[in-house]
Amino acid sequence: MSWTPFFWLAATLALLLLIERWIHRHLQGVMLLLTGDLDVAAVLYALPLLPGIILHELSHALSAVLLGARVGRISIRPKRAGQRIQLGFVPVEKTDVVRASLIGLAPLLTGSTVILLIGYWVFGLDAMRATLTTGDWTTLTTMMQKTLGASNFWLWAYAVFVVSNTMLPSRADRQAWTPVILFLLLIGVLVWVAGLGPALLKEAAAPLAAALRWLTLMCAFTIAVDAPFVLLIALLEKLLERAKGMRVGY
Repeated sequence: MSWTPFFWLAATLALLLLIERWIHRHLQGVMLLLTGDLDVAAVLYALPLLPGIILHELSHALSAVLLGARVGRISIRPKRAGQRIQLGFVPVEKTDVVRASLIGLAPLLTGSTVILLIGYWVFGLDAMRATLTTGDWTTLTTMMQKTLGASNFWLWAYAVFVVSNTMLPSRADRQAWTPVILFLLLIGVLVWVAGLGPALLKEAAAPLAAALRWLTLMCAFTIAVDAPFVLLIALLEKLLERAKGMRVGY
């Protein structure tokens, strides 16, 4: 099995994580420069991300209900917790590590699905990918111009932006992952020692490569959509720094 799909997924995912972290930090910085008040800045920082926050918490709640865990009242009010800002919260009863892991993973699965659906249905991502594969740059340029000229382009781009920057699991979402990951690694080692590894890897090679390509495409598409928002945030921050005569330390 080729390791190329793993390499491209790792590269695009690492870049996406860096961009996501930059966006959150500098969006907070813009709001702090604008207001000069930490609490007000926290509310304004959460406001443009609100649709994604709602989707994130609803994903937790729905997955918990489907897995038989009780949930409490969903909160989408930002709260300061030391140096961090908690954008939302949904209380879920304590359950086993498998269900807890799936509940914590739910926003990432939901967000990735939403981004891919928008990419394929609205942006013609599949056609662009096929054109890029054939090297037909003229057709690809025409398709991109048509997409950029659509009247609702920025609305859908904003949807991708808010979903992508709120879908990643928080520290609390990842708490139950460690024992599950260790258990899966142990099972993998035992299967490999038993001599079944090569055969299973050969059978899973095609679907695994396809899944990796989908994930890589989702990451690359999200990075491309996030790029103009990064430029906008950076521009606003520079303008506010000059107007206020101060800078935010990160």
